[in-house]
This record gives sequence, structure tokens and C-alpha cells, in this order.
Amino acid sequence: MKIFTTVLIFLAIALIIFNITLLDFNNPFEGKSMVALIGIVASFCAVFILIIFKMSKKIESKLKN
Repeated sequence: MKIFTTVLIFLAIALIIFNITLLDFNNPFEGKSMVALIGIVASFCAVFILIIFKMSKKIESKLKN
């Protein structure tokens, strides 16, 4: 599970980088740039959720021991 969450975090970071390349900085709220912004925000949310999940698993394992 530890490796799986790490891989998902790296995939989400890769999606953030990919969506940054799709942004049109002159018109960030029009067309494909809006889709890229939504993708960036969704990927950031995924990263934060996965980090919280990893922290909760560490706490759970410490409480068992």
C-alpha cells in the first residue's frame, strides 16, 4: 500500500506539470486553459488526500505497536 500511494502521488504531480503546460497565461479562464486549471486543482486535492492517507496509516501503525 505504501508503494501504491507513492506512485499515485507522483502521477498526480505529473498531471499538475502536464496541465501547467496546457495553460494559456494570457487568457487563463477561457477554453482549454479553464480545463487545465480544473485539472491542476483536482491534482493538488489528490496529492493532499494521499498525503493525509499516508500520515493516517503511519499513526495507525504506531498505535498498534
